[in-house]
Amino acid sequence: MIQEIAEKVGEHQGAEHVAEHGEAGADFIIHHILAQPLIKLPTIFGVDFTITNHVLMMWIAAAILIVTFGLAFRRRPAVPSGLANALEGLVVYLRDDIILPNLGHEAKAYAPYLLTAFFFVLLCNLLGLVPYGATATGNIAVTGALAICTFMMVQIAGIRKHGLLGYLKHFCPPGMPFLLRFILVPVELISMVTKHFALAIRLFANMIAGHITILALMSLIFFFKNWLITPFPLAIILFSSLLEILIALIQAYVFTILSAVFIGASIAEEH
Repeated sequence: MIQEIAEKVGEHQGAEHVAEHGEAGADFIIHHILAQPLIKLPTIFGVDFTITNHVLMMWIAAAILIVTFGLAFRRRPAVPSGLANALEGLVVYLRDDIILPNLGHEAKAYAPYLLTAFFFVLLCNLLGLVPYGATATGNIAVTGALAICTFMMVQIAGIRKHGLLGYLKHFCPPGMPFLLRFILVPVELISMVTKHFALAIRLFANMIAGHITILALMSLIFFFKNWLITPFPLAIILFSSLLEILIALIQAYVFTILSAVFIGASIAEEH
């Protein structure tokens, strides 16, 4: 995405279009961060099935993960090498530093979801840095869907561990005064929903903030319409682009560790 924008800066016709139509500003930024429809499909029961660039990026991310892991582990030698060794090292790190500390002996049951979430979010983040790519995780609908997946896993884990009634008792502990239950139960429900809402907003905000910063710097070139100012925004854009690679990794890590914490809290023995 960053290289695509840089190419547009160098195109004389694109620069003229921006200068003539005043896209150097909010319109220029919004155009590049919103989902762009690729294949228009009908709306069914209020749901728009149009395929956008963000949907395409998620499909590509899923395909890359399936093919990469399929090829890397099509053979299972005693000592993996190459790509399989690198992927196994990353998986072991996530298992030992995130999954086991938060889930303990239940780690094996929920490791597949947490590992899939990490690699999928990471790849979606990185695809936004590819020319002509788009950051699917810069779409609140995507991060909201991911947060809902974690929310469902939390409920499943709690019910699976404590049973339906045992899990529901968490919202209203025994011995609680009757009148206080009318306050505690809504507070617990709001707290549970808010945590997952924040999970979606955190990923969305961090991924879109970098792109807005870069696009805002890019629009300065068109705003001043002077090539002398060009090196300064481009230098900052280059630094920001390198920083976004680190941010992409950190946000995937944060999403995974928070998901593990939420699942671990739902299966804790005190529930």
